[in-house]
Amino acid sequence: MKISARARIAAGVLGLAAALTLGAALIPGERPPEAVATASGPLTETPVSPASLTTAIEALTNRLRRLPKDHQAWSQLGSAYVQQARLTADPSFYPRAERALARSIALSPGDFAALTGQAALAAGRHDFAEAVRLAGLSVAANPYGQGAQAVLADAYTQLGRYGEATRAIDRMMELRPGVAAFTRASYDAELRGDRTTARRMLEHALADAFSPADVAYCRHYLGELALHSGDLREAGEQYRLALKAAPDFTPALAGAARAAALGGRTAEAIELYATVVGRLPLAQYVIEYAEVLSKAGRDPSEQWTLLRAQRDLMAEAGVRDDLTWAEFEADHGSPSRAVTHARAEYARNPNVVAADVLAWALHRDGRDREALPYAKKATATGWHNALLHRHRAEIERSLGLAADARRSLARARVANPAFSAALPALARFS
Repeated sequence: MKISARARIAAGVLGLAAALTLGAALIPGERPPEAVATASGPLTETPVSPASLTTAIEALTNRLRRLPKDHQAWSQLGSAYVQQARLTADPSFYPRAERALARSIALSPGDFAALTGQAALAAGRHDFAEAVRLAGLSVAANPYGQGAQAVLADAYTQLGRYGEATRAIDRMMELRPGVAAFTRASYDAELRGDRTTARRMLEHALADAFSPADVAYCRHYLGELALHSGDLREAGEQYRLALKAAPDFTPALAGAARAAALGGRTAEAIELYATVVGRLPLAQYVIEYAEVLSKAGRDPSEQWTLLRAQRDLMAEAGVRDDLTWAEFEADHGSPSRAVTHARAEYARNPNVVAADVLAWALHRDGRDREALPYAKKATATGWHNALLHRHRAEIERSLGLAADARRSLARARVANPAFSAALPALARFS
């Protein structure tokens, strides 16, 4: 999304699910590959465990030793590496994906599956404009490929081109209504402030899900929708059901940690976050863990060190993530550096999340008059997002706009009564 640019947006496309995102850019709703990939499309799967994906990569590698001119296998391998990078938070898989997909294109120029894989790779590296270009080429080669439409939906969302994102989602619905389409439609509705439709779309997705991975994925985002509306009990139940379906589905465990932290169960939250970060050290999870440790009066420095190491690894693999660093610096570091990162992010990806982080960075740097127009842009779609409205309220208060600040603060409270200003990362877009 973010699909939720929940962590889609934060993690980068994670996007392509949304979660990106975690991240990263995920494309949910497909099935794990068999031991030997035979389909003509790229892997568009978010497996619960790295095991099945590792098996597929090994099988594809063995196949290519025997059949080095199998362009479909090269495409499958490249797309598998993209997924592996997102699943493991190991960006070293991105250069491998790049080489495999380039080999596929060299063997079969214009192949739609390889182009979709390249588009997903660009999105994973947060180059959403390039993701749109490549996905467009894939659509031109094959107008019936849903994977390219998924990349377009997520990339357009990241670029703040919401009408085009909606059209891509509508096309996904025409091609094949299912988990991938319904989850993106849910986030699209949530961005417009329509939580009722957002929940209904997730329920449609859940009804269509039959693999444990898909069930866990849908339950997880039902939990996120409840969490961000302040219903901690419902959120906890959805995370529990997600983990029942797939016990090693780390995003749901992270959701349970959030619910525990916001519900005042700090010791439980810390224990859960330790497991989450040990499994999957995504920047979003590391920051959340550090904030919970700080709130508990414990030293978060180890997590900040891990976070900086992740930043360096991502940069080496070609991932540009100014959004995460703008958020981190604004809340925990240097406001001036936050402004630099936020301006760079907004210049490339002028979505509502980037507008919010630029507004907040400017505010933290004492530049509230510059900040206010971006805060207004961040809240312009109708999204019931407590963090965005709380940031706007603080900016308005600093400018002496008392009545406006009260209105914005009231919107934040209505959006999410459980929001904690001491834990801002937990209200971000997982």
